[in-house]
Amino acid sequence: MTHGNQAEPVSKKMLWTGRIVSALPVLMLLFSAAMKLAKPTMVVDEFTRLGWTENLAVALGIVELACTIVYVIPQTAVLGAILLTGYLGGATATHVRIGEGFLAPVIFGVLVWLGLHLRDRRLRALIPLRSSH
Repeated sequence: MTHGNQAEPVSKKMLWTGRIVSALPVLMLLFSAAMKLAKPTMVVDEFTRLGWTENLAVALGIVELACTIVYVIPQTAVLGAILLTGYLGGATATHVRIGEGFLAPVIFGVLVWLGLHLRDRRLRALIPLRSSH
């Protein structure tokens, strides 16, 4: 039962479900950032195909890594989710611009917020998914 603006505490089941859901985009983003920092031939070729210059790979990898780190720290997770939403929005726009499917970055963005919603009672209080009435 909640009173006023207080949110229900996070159950262990909900917390672990949120952590698992959050881990999916985190692992993908960490892998993606590492690939951008390492710049193997396939990453350089993909940047060219997407219409980006190769010299942006490292900078984007650093931004991706920084946003992901901010997201995994509980005290800054909401800010991290906001930053990742912007980053993944850019990825979505890039794929839309060249006429490609764009569901992957959208799905990862949804998983970022769903995982956070499940593990953070403050976010559930701010954005309830169901009415208390």
